[in-house]
Amino acid sequence: MLDAEYEAVVQKVFSDGRHGPYAVARSDSFGKITFSLNNGVWKEEIRPEPGHYVILSKLTKKRAGWRATQGRFFTPSDEKTENQTNRKTDQQKNRKEK
Repeated sequence: MLDAEYEAVVQKVFSDGRHGPYAVARSDSFGKITFSLNNGVWKEEIRPEPGHYVILSKLTKKRAGWRATQGRFFTPSDEKTENQTNRKTDQQKNRKEK
């Protein structure tokens, strides 16, 4: 199980899946990731809609693709963290090039 957090964009939401409501999101790192909208997985009070950015974590690989066992909305603090990570990566690249 991968515990890192991954940004993804919700593509479709299904309110009546065989095992309950779920959504499918697309991530640059993993492609399609499916996640349940039940309380144990989805940590928000309202459900996502297509186009929402989400943070998915605790990924597992199944025969049909990747599954996230935790999900929440992307927040402004996630954007700050993402920008800091990108700056660190850019600084590391610049040091290597010098």
